[in-house]
Amino acid sequence: QVQLVESGGGSVQAGGSLRLSCAVSGYSISRNGVGWFRQPPGKEREGVAAIFIGGTSTFYADAVKGRFTISRDNAKNTLYLQMNSLKPEDTAVYYCAADRRPGYVLRAENYNYWGQGTQVTVSS
Repeated sequence: QVQLVESGGGSVQAGGSLRLSCAVSGYSISRNGVGWFRQPPGKEREGVAAIFIGGTSTFYADAVKGRFTISRDNAKNTLYLQMNSLKPEDTAVYYCAADRRPGYVLRAENYNYWGQGTQVTVSS
C-alpha cells in the first residue's frame, strides 16, 4: 500500500519561510518523477514544482520560481518543498504526488499517488 504523508504546514506572516516534507512508504520515489501541488481556497488544484527521476532537474510554476525549491532524499524516500518569501497568495492546501506518467510535469492527472495535504496559511 502506497502512502504519502505531508508535514510542515502552518501559519506564517508574509515574507516568512516554511519547509514541507512528504514521507513516502510502499513506493520508491527514485523510480519516477515526483511533484508538489496546491489548492487555494475556492480554486482548482495547480502544479507548483516537480523534480525529475534523476533528482537534478527541476521545474517550477512561474508563480513560485525563485522562491520555492523542490528536493528529494532517495535514502529517506522523502520529498521536500522549501518555501521562502511567502506571499498571502501562497495560501493553500499543499499536496505531494508521486509516480508521474509521461506528459506535462505539473499536470495533476499525470500522477498516480497523492498525499492527504497540509495547510499553509500566509497572512499579510
